[in-house]
Amino acid sequence: MLSEKRDKFKGLSQKIGHFFSKFRVSPNQYTLTSLIFVIASFFFLIRANFIWALIFFLISAFLDFIDGAVAKFSQKETKKGAYLDTICDRYVEGIILLGFLFLPLSSFLLPAETWIFLALFGGFLTTYAKAAAKEKELMSKELKKGLFGRPERIILLSLVLFLGALNVSWMIYPIVILAVFSNLTALQRILLSLSHPSVSEG
Repeated sequence: MLSEKRDKFKGLSQKIGHFFSKFRVSPNQYTLTSLIFVIASFFFLIRANFIWALIFFLISAFLDFIDGAVAKFSQKETKKGAYLDTICDRYVEGIILLGFLFLPLSSFLLPAETWIFLALFGGFLTTYAKAAAKEKELMSKELKKGLFGRPERIILLSLVLFLGALNVSWMIYPIVILAVFSNLTALQRILLSLSHPSVSEG
C-alpha cells in the first residue's frame, strides 16, 4: 500500500537524493553497502543482541531508500541498477529471516520455522508475481498494487527485532502477520495479473 503512495514522499526523496548525491558514492554502491549492514544485523541477531540487530537493519533499509533517491536526483537511473536493487532487496529480507531460525521462537498454531518459511516464500512470490506478469506481457507496466509491499515487510521485520529486545516470545506474532499478508499479497497480484488484459490483447 505504501508503494502506491510514493508521490507523497517525492519531496523527501528529492531532499535525501540531493544530500547523499554530494558524496562520491554511486547508487549501486549504496545498494551493495546495504548488504554489509544486513550481514552485521544478522551477526547480532543470531547472538540475540536485538538492539544492534535492529539498528543495523534500519541502516540497511535506509540505504535501500537512498540508492533510489540518489539515482533519481542525479539522473543515473539504469535498468542494471534497478535489477541490482531488486536482487539485493531479496537478499536483505532473506538474510534477516534466516537469522530468525537461530532463535528459540515460540510456536503459534504452527512451528515458528513454518511461519518463517511462509514469510520468506510470500515475500519472494510477491516480487516474482510482479516480475512474471511483465515478463509474460500480461501487464505493460510494473504491478505495484497489493496489501503488503516491501515497505510494509520492512516495517514488520523491524517490529520483530524491536519486540525481541522486549520479549523473545512476542516475536512470533509479527512474523505470522508477515507470513499471512505477504502470501495474500502474492495471491492478490496473481489474480490482478490474470484478470488484466494482456499487452498483446490490448
